[in-house]
Amino acid sequence: MTATQAFEIKGASSQQPVTVPFVGRSMPRVEDAALLTGVARYADDLPVKPGTLHAAILRSPHAHADLLDIDTAAALAVPGVAAVVTGADARRFASPFLVGIRAPMEHWCLAIDRVRYVGEPVAVVLADSRYIAEDALDRIEVRYRPLPPVTSIAQALEDGSEPLHPAVGSNLVNSRSFRYGDPEAAFARAARTVSVEVEYPRNSCTPMECFVVLADYDGAEDSYEVLSNFSGPLAVHPVMARALNVPGSRLRLKTPPHSGGSFGNKQAVFPYVVLMGLCARVSGRPVKWVEDRLEHLMAATSATARRMRIEAAVEPDGRVLALRMEQTEDCGAYLRAPEPASLYRNHGNLTGAYDIPNLAVTNRIVVTNKTPTGLNRGFGGGQLYYGLERLMNRVAAELGLDPLDVIRRNLVAADAMPYRTASGGTLDSGDYRATLEQAVREGALDALKARRDTLRTEGRLYGIGYAAVVEPSISNMGYITTVLTAGERRKAGPKNGAQATASVAVDPTGGVSVTVASAPQGQGHRTVLAQVVADVFGLRFEDIRVNTDLDTGKDAWSIASGNYSSRFAGAVAGAAQVAATRLRGRMAALVAGQLNCRADDVRFAGGKVFSDANPDNSLSFSRVAAAGHGRRERCPTGRRRRCARPPSGPRSR
Repeated sequence: MTATQAFEIKGASSQQPVTVPFVGRSMPRVEDAALLTGVARYADDLPVKPGTLHAAILRSPHAHADLLDIDTAAALAVPGVAAVVTGADARRFASPFLVGIRAPMEHWCLAIDRVRYVGEPVAVVLADSRYIAEDALDRIEVRYRPLPPVTSIAQALEDGSEPLHPAVGSNLVNSRSFRYGDPEAAFARAARTVSVEVEYPRNSCTPMECFVVLADYDGAEDSYEVLSNFSGPLAVHPVMARALNVPGSRLRLKTPPHSGGSFGNKQAVFPYVVLMGLCARVSGRPVKWVEDRLEHLMAATSATARRMRIEAAVEPDGRVLALRMEQTEDCGAYLRAPEPASLYRNHGNLTGAYDIPNLAVTNRIVVTNKTPTGLNRGFGGGQLYYGLERLMNRVAAELGLDPLDVIRRNLVAADAMPYRTASGGTLDSGDYRATLEQAVREGALDALKARRDTLRTEGRLYGIGYAAVVEPSISNMGYITTVLTAGERRKAGPKNGAQATASVAVDPTGGVSVTVASAPQGQGHRTVLAQVVADVFGLRFEDIRVNTDLDTGKDAWSIASGNYSSRFAGAVAGAAQVAATRLRGRMAALVAGQLNCRADDVRFAGGKVFSDANPDNSLSFSRVAAAGHGRRERCPTGRRRRCARPPSGPRSR
């Protein structure tokens, strides 16, 4: 019996079949056959429409400069060149992107009057081939007036530094202060204070596959159809639609079956979705653009840099009573959606895993002449925890305590769960202290200490570090409104985003299809979803067909949809389980009369549907599936309206 077969244990004929769940078992991945045989379909592998033009982007060589003039005549004269798109076209057909703070700064898909980072798109050549387009780039003449670049947080805060956005008047574009509990009183009564100041540098992950966009414009419908390896969140779908001057229903966004990694970086393809949509409109033909590796390294995205000062009110035993925090975030040249999320995503758990009831925090955002920042491997988390854990280590050092003991004394206790953090987040469960002791035990800390001591006697450098991190996932997008004032938040209303969509359908032959709004990047979505849904229906693993190609024109999705923030298992797979369970309930109601039992007593296992009380009287799953397709006389009383259509997938949000 192979691992892909459902394990079915049968006793006497009157006993129910017992199926061992697929969830929790190691399975051969559904995805691997295509990957290992080279038939996987990435964005660049997909066919293009007849007449598709290929795009090459002219990028700024300057970090900061006024854009004085662009002469495209020589490029347009190259045989095979169909169009050259510039900022003038952007002004005519597009709009600037929405900015996540209230400040008079504009970010367009092409530079309009100034370039603000090396690699910023200045013009796009559209030609019959990429080779022709690249050659034509060299014929574009651009006149710049260089300006002093701003390259650090410190320089951005200096009086007299050249403002990137003159209408703002400063490179400090936002500052917000928050106070929770009574930090002033806690500092007044504390035995001492301990502080650290840290600089967290910009950093980036690099997926194997670069950005790819295929865009088309339908002039008759004033609508765009775009395929790209965008990973989400689809909270930026309205941002893209607005930048293209169309309602969201007129921007159809599709994703390919496979994607070569992301680490959050693929989210930053969205400005190019708008740019290539603009190019398709200007040229009147479909457009394809594939980012090369040099473009990606130069201008794709990165994590934010952060300067952080934290001060703790501390008792003699290392117990922390309060924190004062100053965080200054470098978001690069523009606040590109969803920024300033890197600064605010962790706002609800600024105190990490620790029971610290009092908190004062000031958040500041600066712009510099660097690539705009965005999602990057736990965005905003590393910056916070680096400073917070350095502080806890400093507390131990200054008080002469064991760093691990300081962590132990400050961890939220298991009996305090669910725990409300000082800044309003909820730690719903967990035994952090038991987890720590397990890590000490299974990590063989005593052996590590012995090894450290031995190597130090030999003059070697050897250290052991500790960190306790609680990381939010699934993403409640309400944190974004924290950047607003209290009055503005009340006006905006509550925000969420902790939701997912899934559709489950059963066809007349008993085949089960699952569709989710989450673009996989190697995690094994199709395998996991097949396990989850097979367990719900008591079917074989291979009976479940999973589709992860997202099409916003056909599929269920929400602004939270996408593959980011460790949300697949907790949200997407959970939504698929709920959808499958609801559909199973409808099918149970459909056949309960035939089985002479209540719908609640109908069971699904081993490819059969039967009564709990009489498993010998069973129907095949395929027969039950067929009964729900167009046979109204089979519908139970009161359910004819629902059963008149196929029992295709309920959608769970």
